[in-house]
Amino acid sequence: MKELLMGNEAIALGALAAGVQVVSGYPGTPSSEVLETIAKRNPGHVHVEWSVNEKAGAEVAAGAAYTGARAMVTMKQMGLNVASDPVMCVNYIGVKGGLVVYVADDPGPISSQTEQDTRHFGKYARIPVFDCDSPAQAFQAVQDAFSFSEKHETPVILRSTTRVCHACEDVEIPDSFPGKASAAFEKDPKWVIFPGLSYQNKKKIVRREGEFSAEFSEYAGNTLEGNGPAGIACGGISYAYVKEAIRGLEEHFTVLKVATPYPFPSQLARRFMKQCEKVLVFEELDPYIEDALIYEKGIADEGESFPPVLGKRSGTVPAAGELSAVTVSEIIEKETSVPASIIVPKPEGRPDLPVRPPVLCAGCPHRGSFYAVKQAVQKALKSAAKAGDSAPFTQAVFHGDIGCYTLGNAAPLNMVDTCLCMGAGITMAQGMNHADQTSLNFAFAGDSTFFASGITGAVNAVYNQADMILCILDNSTTAMTGHQPHPGMGVTMMGKRVEPVDIMKVLEGIGVPWIRECDPLDLEGTVSTVTEAIHESGVRAIIFRSPCIALFKPKELCVADLEKCVGCGRCIREIGCPAISPVSPEPGNDGGAPSRRKVRIDPALCTGCGLCAQICPAECIRKEAR
Repeated sequence: MKELLMGNEAIALGALAAGVQVVSGYPGTPSSEVLETIAKRNPGHVHVEWSVNEKAGAEVAAGAAYTGARAMVTMKQMGLNVASDPVMCVNYIGVKGGLVVYVADDPGPISSQTEQDTRHFGKYARIPVFDCDSPAQAFQAVQDAFSFSEKHETPVILRSTTRVCHACEDVEIPDSFPGKASAAFEKDPKWVIFPGLSYQNKKKIVRREGEFSAEFSEYAGNTLEGNGPAGIACGGISYAYVKEAIRGLEEHFTVLKVATPYPFPSQLARRFMKQCEKVLVFEELDPYIEDALIYEKGIADEGESFPPVLGKRSGTVPAAGELSAVTVSEIIEKETSVPASIIVPKPEGRPDLPVRPPVLCAGCPHRGSFYAVKQAVQKALKSAAKAGDSAPFTQAVFHGDIGCYTLGNAAPLNMVDTCLCMGAGITMAQGMNHADQTSLNFAFAGDSTFFASGITGAVNAVYNQADMILCILDNSTTAMTGHQPHPGMGVTMMGKRVEPVDIMKVLEGIGVPWIRECDPLDLEGTVSTVTEAIHESGVRAIIFRSPCIALFKPKELCVADLEKCVGCGRCIREIGCPAISPVSPEPGNDGGAPSRRKVRIDPALCTGCGLCAQICPAECIRKEAR
């Protein structure tokens, strides 16, 4: 039957069609829907889990693949960095069942710290890579990846990008999925990685590259289309852009689609290069195919002359960011003189769309946490100055992390001074403390991030006697990536109720001597707790506990009394809640200059958190039942 599927859903159902038995992963846009779809469409015998991080997920999947079961681990490109230790090693060991490492790259980047191309990792790790260019092709590609992995007893990377992950297409899927296959681990010294064994296996891995390249040159997913003089090489979503850009003009082109970037299908590429006069290369993210066409061994014989290759290296194609059918069409017209098939009229007199930066949601408890810390720091500095004492610190440095709370960097909060990668805020705060002891270092981490990669940093802080304040922003979910469960929530992806892992007990267990809990929507109490922490020393931890506003329906809302409002603008200027906005100013007494602007609270956005009411000096904001 046919079903309209998102790319990630197609990959999930392709994995089920391939007989996958164990699926693990860690949420990260744009990859999250794969695991969620498998959990939703689970025939009943597939083990599905959100692991605490990508490293754990890769090791779970590898263990399953050692038994002969087919297993998959899912992540975004940043997660591959976390999983790289086991992923690199499992290639030296090999697998018995199929093992697919699904990685979603994020051109732009749209929701990531970096643009990084997983195809390079595959080549670096010497792990075969399959690429996805559409939901329907992705459905087949994951099945081909499992077959290849099992046949050659090697892990395989399945790579996708944001537009494939979230595009939709009608996909032919089976009426039912295979049942549970038998799997049993057989003891063998080959499963234990030792330097001597790795040395022998490295030689096998290098030797098989030529065999895989030849096999991929005949793989149905790699295609050579058309017979025109102008060559276009592409892969992934760029193939879809190229097909759209040359629609109706196909006779002018020969198109090479590379669905298996590593090992590169050299023999197919050689046939392509021999029949072209000029070659354009379109790909996201890096010039991977471009470099292969120029430098790959086996494409050109020594002394053989091949056409020029134009792409990112030559400056013909943008070096960063996403491509589009329009961009591809414009470049083709410029470089080949074939008229562009896609013409986008240039609007005249139409203003640009306004910039809309992401913000913390109205009622987000993180806003209260950040504001309370900011107030406590200012209070400590003012108190010292008033008493004529030297301040306990010259400045407070706020170390952020990856999650919704990264948005605390924006005005008016301005509460994120550093942000590197998941878990890094906790350890970077320690490094800064050891180098600059005049600064007071706060490290912010969400509850999911704490379990994923923050615990080791907290252990490091205790062991190495850092002086810092660890702020755990516990909103009872993995909010930024779609509210996936984590160990602190007491429920698994299989729907089982389990004993939640208590963050306070974890902190106590690793030896943090000073720990407090507070409600970030209780401003006075939270400021008091943070103030207490400021005057302590060593490692101290505050757990700011309040659920994500998206998890429940608010029963109250805040209303501003315009008669009482003095127009000071403090609620807008200091917390930046998107539900609060200034009303249109009234003329002043002279009929010209506007008076102070009063505020309005949008009832459709307000969640009744009450933070604005707690900071209003005129007490003009009250709560009402919704």
